[in-house]
Amino acid sequence: MANFRETLREQRWDDHRYYHHSLINQSLHLLSATSFICAYLLVFWAPWVAAIIGWTISMTSRQIGHFFFEPKDYDVVNQATHEYKEEIKVGYNLRRKVVLMSIWAGSPLLLYFDPRLLGLANPYDGATDFIRHIGMLWLCLGIGGLIFRSVQLFFTQSVQTGLVWAAKILTDPFHDIKLYYMSPIQLFRRDDDEPITADHFG
Repeated sequence: MANFRETLREQRWDDHRYYHHSLINQSLHLLSATSFICAYLLVFWAPWVAAIIGWTISMTSRQIGHFFFEPKDYDVVNQATHEYKEEIKVGYNLRRKVVLMSIWAGSPLLLYFDPRLLGLANPYDGATDFIRHIGMLWLCLGIGGLIFRSVQLFFTQSVQTGLVWAAKILTDPFHDIKLYYMSPIQLFRRDDDEPITADHFG
């Protein structure tokens, strides 16, 4: 168990130090985290609404931060190139994220042209039912994406690495709030007087 916690701490620290330099990105992660927690609460009563919030607000704000605001030049702080960071990324690096987000964006078209969704669903009835079906489809996509990458890690690295990564993803919203709650204020002030260090991950 101690080894599990240490691996989780290491994955979180690597994710922060390699991929969260930008205060804009950190602020968008704060927005993403708070909306994800709302989705977590809603999933017990309206799972399709939770999935729509999770994908349209939480995931898009998170990935906008990574794709458009996070620097991709040489990382002087960590002495690492962007290519190196992408190669060692445990979870979804930018290339994998492009694939995942493309599947997400294209999935409503599949549902539109095949209302039975390859025989997996009942046909939708009207616009509201169509949106409800999209939400459930996105919920399955989110769960599937988590399981798929975890199992990949079982074979490419280790079972523990995959399980730790899954635990990290599920708890990231809570941890991101803890780390980045001051980022919007720092961004407004153009101030980074209190940098986040490895001690925050102990």
